[in-house]
Amino acid sequence: MLTIDRLTFLQNFGRSLKSPAYLFRPTHTEHIAEIFSIAMEEGFKVGLRGSGRSYGDAALNAGGIILDLRRMNRVIEWGPESGVLKVEPGVTIQQIWQYTLEDGWWLPVVPGTMFPTIGGCLAMNIHGKNNYVAGPLGEHVLEFEALLSTDELVTCSPYKNADLFYAMIGGVGALGVFTSITLQMKKIHSGNVWVNAWATPTLGVMMDDFEPIKGESDYLVGWVDGTHSHGRGQIHRATYLHEGDDHEPAQTLSVEYQTLPDTFFGLLPKSLMWRLMYPFMNNVGTTLVNTAKYAASRTLEHRKRYIQSLVGFNFLLDYIPNWEKSYGSSGLIQYQSFIPRERAHAVFSEMMRMCQKRGMPTYLGVLKRHRPDKFLLSHAVDGYSLAMDFAVKNDFRKLQNLADDMNEIVLDAGGRFYFAKDVTLRPETVRRFLGDEVMDCFRKLKTRCDPYSLLETELYRRLFSAN
Repeated sequence: MLTIDRLTFLQNFGRSLKSPAYLFRPTHTEHIAEIFSIAMEEGFKVGLRGSGRSYGDAALNAGGIILDLRRMNRVIEWGPESGVLKVEPGVTIQQIWQYTLEDGWWLPVVPGTMFPTIGGCLAMNIHGKNNYVAGPLGEHVLEFEALLSTDELVTCSPYKNADLFYAMIGGVGALGVFTSITLQMKKIHSGNVWVNAWATPTLGVMMDDFEPIKGESDYLVGWVDGTHSHGRGQIHRATYLHEGDDHEPAQTLSVEYQTLPDTFFGLLPKSLMWRLMYPFMNNVGTTLVNTAKYAASRTLEHRKRYIQSLVGFNFLLDYIPNWEKSYGSSGLIQYQSFIPRERAHAVFSEMMRMCQKRGMPTYLGVLKRHRPDKFLLSHAVDGYSLAMDFAVKNDFRKLQNLADDMNEIVLDAGGRFYFAKDVTLRPETVRRFLGDEVMDCFRKLKTRCDPYSLLETELYRRLFSAN
């Protein structure tokens, strides 16, 4: 029975949305089935939530039930010789690397933060700074088990129930609940990577630099100054150390070595940094900060080569705790589009000019290289993505209008979108980029796996229920 003490206000990571839901924290598969029964009896929809790190409404369910899966966080099996790991969906990226790293294994794909759950990452099929070579996380899943709202427990792999495998991964939690996930980890010989950093005067130069080196780089990412007319920025390229390159692998593969410090320069507590950032989260302040950052990349860091820990390189979003609070009480949204390589420079340049002209420049731009994959609701293309952060500043309507206009540019270029970052897409936009065939296939799978449409989030209702 749903009681008032379970009613909780939940927020998205961008702090731009907040809604009430009845919160349950199951600890085992049978408990999930019990909650499904309660929802069916009382006429409520059920949404899934991990760590709540989505920038949009993917883990919100206003007026319904939310299953917070973080208590299902056991490591079920680990093979230190094979690198095969089986976990429950509530295990976080942080828990995984801390569990496997000392044996010389690393997650082959990670997001920019270590705090999401593996179930949430799989529901959105996250990508990292190495998508062009490693693909999304789903390509490294050997098998998963999932509970459907019909109480059927299914086992899926690329060879068994393959249609469900490629639809549930990236399926926004609308088809079933992952109850166990088996991953193939990546063998590494050091806890460090070699990093090269250099400045680029324009976005076009950045993309030109990406292409010839992507085949010999394990990671590539570009910071783009969205306040600058030509999108100047900085590239960071990283490569794994080979066997024998690290003279102290036991040390660099230790949890202690990888743990991020709590202070900057041993003095300034990182927990205070978001407060210091807050006064600069406006157009003038961000322009000044970005100008200073680019100047440093042209001088102090230009053509610099250095060693950095895997955690330090991959989880940049975790350097400053609660950084999202620096955007103020209205929060932020992120807009990420994926454009085929031949059109990417022209499209991203047009979008940045549009943002600047309307007085809403992106405060943070991140460029990545991608390749296609076989997942049903895939966001990937053979090309580039640009993720752009925008401060809401109490006027979401203007941001929605901007996003609508940018969507048309993206669609005209054959581009795609990423649901984990989204809060502005409309149903007609989703149907246009996914296509009728994909949408019809997803709808049929939804009817088969969830015939009473029990599994819904605010994102699902916004984008799929009308399609």
